[in-house]
Amino acid sequence: MKAKNFKKFTLAIVVLVLAGFVLGFGLAKETIAKAPTPVASKVQMVPNNFAELAKEAKPGVVNIRTVKTMKGGGPVFRHFFGNPFGPQNPGGEKGPFHEFFGPFSEREPSRDFKQQSLGSGFIITKDGYIVTNNHVIENADEIKVRLANGKEDDAKLVGRDPNTDLALIKIKGSTYLVPLEMGDSDKLDVGSWVVAIGSPFGLEQTVTAGIVSAKGRVIGAGPYDNFIQTDASINPGNSGGPLLNMNGEVVGINTAIVAQGQGIGFAIPVNLAKDIVAQLKDHGSVTRGWLGVGIQDLTPELAEYYGLKDKKGVLVSQVFEGDPAEKAGVKPNDIIVAVDGKPVNTSRELSATIAGLAVGKRAAITVLRDGQEKTLYAELAKRQDSELVAKQELEDNGDLGMQVTELTPESARRFGHAEDEKGVLVVDVQPGSKADAAGIQQGDLVKEVNRKPVDSVNALKSELKTKSSDSLQLLVKRPNAGFVVIKIS
Repeated sequence: MKAKNFKKFTLAIVVLVLAGFVLGFGLAKETIAKAPTPVASKVQMVPNNFAELAKEAKPGVVNIRTVKTMKGGGPVFRHFFGNPFGPQNPGGEKGPFHEFFGPFSEREPSRDFKQQSLGSGFIITKDGYIVTNNHVIENADEIKVRLANGKEDDAKLVGRDPNTDLALIKIKGSTYLVPLEMGDSDKLDVGSWVVAIGSPFGLEQTVTAGIVSAKGRVIGAGPYDNFIQTDASINPGNSGGPLLNMNGEVVGINTAIVAQGQGIGFAIPVNLAKDIVAQLKDHGSVTRGWLGVGIQDLTPELAEYYGLKDKKGVLVSQVFEGDPAEKAGVKPNDIIVAVDGKPVNTSRELSATIAGLAVGKRAAITVLRDGQEKTLYAELAKRQDSELVAKQELEDNGDLGMQVTELTPESARRFGHAEDEKGVLVVDVQPGSKADAAGIQQGDLVKEVNRKPVDSVNALKSELKTKSSDSLQLLVKRPNAGFVVIKIS
């Protein structure tokens, strides 16, 4: 081969090699670009540091200490300071332990003592408004607030809402108060990092971190349960403190823990709290819409019975006389599927939707009746929880000193009973009454009277009227305790 041709041949080979290298590099680059990105590189699995967030948020978190006066010492006082051997010997003379226990025992009915409790809260305005839990300040004679800078001030109660366990208190406004910013709990995703700040076990300004474990949890704490579940450490004393997102915004109010479980805590979503807090600030109480129906969720069997394919809607089990639903034409066995065009799938959704509407509003209630859809219009009344209980209430029959009502799905969830339970719910026990002395408690479900089943208030009344007090035995089912026999003498 001539030298000139050899050089051409060699140059061609080099060009081909370079072309192949460039082509291969391009394909490799394209392949790398198309390869899925590992999850670890998409998500910051653990934040680099919580320090800056904690530094910014801690000045807005407060420690709350309350003092309550316990009349008569209460059952704990009587247990520890009463005479365990009785005040006298069988013969009537004073017993040998009278000198040790007698003075306490004899003065016990009039002895009062101060009970202290603690919790947390967070500042929402510079003029001194603070959000906390209702159970932190309920029945408190004194409320003291300690700020992060160590300053302490007396607080006054502005308003509270037991149904959502929220309360609003106020201290003197000042330029050094640091309000926390409210976030949006609806945008909070399961798996998101959250931070809790509070005073667990009285240890002020404690910071813990975790993730959102679940949303929309129902734990039987009240009629509007809709809790955020988190594994951020929440302990006694954290109640009322803020649950923060990674932007330092309040997304929840820490409220409850599961005593049997480690690392399971619950917080009220801040979006639920916003309207409640606004009403407490303006009026000192919360006004909710009231329709006047007893409701229950649709089971698959009920859905099939009523010919519903999608099994969505809420069954009306009872319509209260004279209330908005009756006036609008709602009837038992109607199935409510929407309110003002918004679908409702569960009794809890319906209750929350109605409660969130203004009193006097003309609400469009869409129902299914005999397979036909109808729209009825109800002018909502004001929900009165005490009146609701009194719809079917037992006055102190036979001077027992207890009040009862029918068991509804809502009250069953609130007091920890199954929704399909049969019985009559005890909603109040008068201190010092026969019922109280016998050991009947609020939340007990009366199942039988002297071995005869009772499943309504009228049935209970009838049985109590026919029995003498010296032969009265009640079979009750107590949440977390099972069946208990109560003898009333």
